Amino acid sequence: MNTEFETEFNALVETFAEMVTGSRSPEMVEKIKVWSIYNHIHKTMPALASHWNQDHPESRAVIRGLFEEVRAMHLELKEKNKNTNPEK
Repeated sequence: MNTEFETEFNALVETFAEMVTGSRSPEMVEKIKVWSIYNHIHKTMPALASHWNQDHPESRAVIRGLFEEVRAMHLELKEKNKNTNPEK
């Protein structure tokens, strides 16, 4: 892949992270990458995700915590935006 594409794609992921969680920090961007990939695998190949979860229970707990963190941040951001823009 060329560096221009990588730069543009990373900007897309940063914007996505900010829109979902309110943060575009490098740490949050990495969390969103893992969250997105796992979410896609879970939806498109549930048997693979289930097998991985059984083989790696400690990592499954990490993923679960990540999902809970992203969900909480997203709900907090939605509430903040709702209070800022009550007409929406």
